[in-house]
Amino acid sequence: MNKESLLPTTPPDQQFQWSGGKETIESPNRWKKTGETWLIGLLLPVTLTLGWEIAVVQGWSSDRLLPTVSTILNTLWDLVQSGELPNHIANTLQRVFLGFVFGTLTGTVLGSLSGYWPLVRRLLDPTLQALRSIPSIAWVPMFILWFGIFETSKVVLIAVGVFFPIYLSLSDALRSVDRKLVEVGQSFQFQHHELILRILLPATLPTYLVSLRTGLGLGWMFVVAAEFMGAEYGLGYLLIDGQQTGRPAVILGAIVIFALLGKLTDWLVALLARCWLSWQDGFQTG
Repeated sequence: MNKESLLPTTPPDQQFQWSGGKETIESPNRWKKTGETWLIGLLLPVTLTLGWEIAVVQGWSSDRLLPTVSTILNTLWDLVQSGELPNHIANTLQRVFLGFVFGTLTGTVLGSLSGYWPLVRRLLDPTLQALRSIPSIAWVPMFILWFGIFETSKVVLIAVGVFFPIYLSLSDALRSVDRKLVEVGQSFQFQHHELILRILLPATLPTYLVSLRTGLGLGWMFVVAAEFMGAEYGLGYLLIDGQQTGRPAVILGAIVIFALLGKLTDWLVALLARCWLSWQDGFQTG
């Protein structure tokens, strides 16, 4: 019996690839599992949609205040043909993107400083924790006074919503890094940048990426309040327009678009996180 016969064999549908000093298994079944996950996730909304459609068609309920999906889709299609809906979506996406970028940058910088240097934390954290408790709508009058009713006030309000979960998560993640890991780096005489890149960054990256998803979700929530501030375009404006004109199909259509865009952007961030955390060997990584 030779040495080769004692080695474990690799199934033909899997191949080993070297990634970051760790053996990982790439399987064609990964995309199949992703598709199954999407189908399972669609099961509940599709069932509820069909159930409501059948209830209205059979006359068991009225769609006057809660329109059916077919009515909502027809309303959205009319808005697409008129050119209104693409314009509303583009304006909302631009505001959320800018607010997310500025909120992420600010939260990352201040969260890193607060988590790394105790003096900075003692100086900043009490004030920021107090500001975090202020409702989003309470900022609207002040931001209108400071920045006017145009785009700046809307972007700043969204950035405030994105900022706090990123700041809080990153600061706490840095403070929670295992002291023994830091002591190992210090024993090897790591400089500040080496300690950050080789120990603190890998230890805090999973929590930081989750905070990005949380901040993005709050950004989508804050954009509604932002677009109440004298906006002429945007999905938040579409909500108000539907309420003032008594068109529940328009209101629900805007809510559906919010849900789809929020899910899509969250999926993109989650996909980015999966790529950056490919070295993890967690309980459920699929």
